[in-house]
Amino acid sequence: MAHSLSPVARHPDPPPASPSVLICGQLLDFLADPGGVSDTEAYRHQVNGALWILDGRIAAQGARETVLAHIPAEILARTQRYDYGEHFVLPGLIDTHCHYPQATALAAPGKDLLDWLNRSIYPAEAKLADPELAAQRAEYFLERLLAHGTTTASVFATAHAHSVDAFMAAAEKRRLRMLCGKVMMDCCTLPALSENLEACARDCNDLIDRWHGRDRLRYSVTPRFAPTSSPEQLALAAALLRSRADLHLQSHLAENPAELAAAALRHPGRRDYLDIYAQYDLLGPRTIYAHGIHLSAREEAVLAESGTAIAHCPSSNLFLGSGFFPLARRHAAGVRIGLGSDIGAGTSFSMLRSLHAAHLVAQAQGGPLSPWQGWYLATLGGARALGLEHCLGNFEIGKEADCVVLDPFALPELAARLRQRSATETPLADTLFALMLLGDERCVRAVHILGEVQQPA
Repeated sequence: MAHSLSPVARHPDPPPASPSVLICGQLLDFLADPGGVSDTEAYRHQVNGALWILDGRIAAQGARETVLAHIPAEILARTQRYDYGEHFVLPGLIDTHCHYPQATALAAPGKDLLDWLNRSIYPAEAKLADPELAAQRAEYFLERLLAHGTTTASVFATAHAHSVDAFMAAAEKRRLRMLCGKVMMDCCTLPALSENLEACARDCNDLIDRWHGRDRLRYSVTPRFAPTSSPEQLALAAALLRSRADLHLQSHLAENPAELAAAALRHPGRRDYLDIYAQYDLLGPRTIYAHGIHLSAREEAVLAESGTAIAHCPSSNLFLGSGFFPLARRHAAGVRIGLGSDIGAGTSFSMLRSLHAAHLVAQAQGGPLSPWQGWYLATLGGARALGLEHCLGNFEIGKEADCVVLDPFALPELAARLRQRSATETPLADTLFALMLLGDERCVRAVHILGEVQQPA
């Protein structure tokens, strides 16, 4: 069924990508999870490397001279070239969990998750009943993501259908690979956000028809979490997910002990939190739940067996005091894991700052986060967690050419640290570890989308 776009969603057609682009620099990407193979098998590193991008996709990658020799002379003559010297060129960073309506609510007060939601976040989201404000917020959010080197994200809108239109229109204008969905809540403590089930079904179906699979956009069915959705609404979420074979689903799981109690009260008789979602077939590939801190061994095993992913959001968990995500244990159990900023409980858009927080959380549990595991989580690991590894996450031939350029000497603190190398690490591992712990958005020198340079505001 065809749908006309709302006024918020009208915009010019996105410009075509340049047919031929050459990006030179220090290439780094991952081919496998470093936890499953040796470090050297997990990644590729080319000090004097190049990416050849043709019509927005990777056509060749490797040593600069080899790639240059691969390009026909008539195409090379009209190729747009970018030379970043010794700066790192990585696949675009991937944020597997964030809320664009909360972009201006960073550091909002709240003593814990539920208090924070009721006191600060639900009122902030209710303001996006204004379509103009939703459009402004979407533009700001995407500008900040790009400024921090994030090129793909799994994004919550609000309970208002036009909030998805606003976000998708802003993402399409920039030709971004994004996932987004209308938040489903029929049991919210704030009446302005608690929706009618029939209207929710109509809105979600219309949004799926309008946006899913359009350009680089995908729709995620988005029940906020079990405490704010009735059994009937979770059944609706399952029906929506079944309506298209390639839809995604995102929600929250086991972030906070009080949340677990609220979920059990709303959905009595289930074995545990995950069992609530399992009863409605809300598990599987292309499904991701944020947090997953307070889970039993049974739930861990079900996640791994079903291919359901968890978005690890360390900055958010520290800010709200929700607990320490046991990354090593979840990884050993075979659970797919991505990294999330969780804006706005998370306090930064930066995946580098999220890696910093992830290291602190891992260290507090008895082991550091290796640079290999960290940068894998921020790139290919994130793509796998979102079910997008077929088109994103590394520089394999044919994949979409989104990348970020990072300068590891951009900050005086980083430059001073790297002049005093660790005696226990290789130069590459030491640089990546320091960048992970000390870097931030000031290290982002450029972002390319389908090969084209973006200029964040």
